[in-house]
Amino acid sequence: MKAGIYARVSTADQNCHMQLTDLRQYCATRGWDVYNEYVDTISGAKSSRPGRDTLMKDVRARRVDVVLVWKLDRWGRSLPDTVVTLQELASAGVRFICTTQGLDTDNSNPMGRAMLGMLQVFAQFERDMINERVNAGVKRYQAEHAAGRARSKSGKNLPIGRPKSIFREDEAIRMRAEGLSWRKIAKQLGVPEATVRSRCAENRTADVEKTLSKQVA
Repeated sequence: MKAGIYARVSTADQNCHMQLTDLRQYCATRGWDVYNEYVDTISGAKSSRPGRDTLMKDVRARRVDVVLVWKLDRWGRSLPDTVVTLQELASAGVRFICTTQGLDTDNSNPMGRAMLGMLQVFAQFERDMINERVNAGVKRYQAEHAAGRARSKSGKNLPIGRPKSIFREDEAIRMRAEGLSWRKIAKQLGVPEATVRSRCAENRTADVEKTLSKQVA
């Protein structure tokens, strides 16, 4: 068995000596060869982890058979990240062991498989909760915007969604009347072709409605 040892500390004034010592001993007791030791000294859930990234590259290249960490919180940036990376290890046929918490994804360990299943359930629950909060926030802003009470972080009363692309719609209509294709018009105006088409179609519809309303009047 070729083992990849991963250790991480949260601040620069800490070191991974205790983690590495325990993990080396764990491998030595079982007669496993340590292929490499991967260390990160970094904090923050969104921060990149060069050590772990290198380890995952070696996993994909089938250079290691088992990955060992001291505690589960040393491995993942977040619960969803932990689940995704553990699933990638499992797909590559690489065993994952958390030595101090009894987590082992080996097929012969039903407790480890149960723990992984629980992590997947909680990760999905966390994603669902985030989506629910985001959707609730969007609906609340839409209601406040419709009532004239919405205020964005910039202090402006901005509508939901992306801002419309700004271009000379009358110029687009003129070029279209001269026989230019939508693609050429979009290229000259520097906007997506679909945007030019839809906005010009909106203008034509509005013009038709104005004409009809005048005729009815």
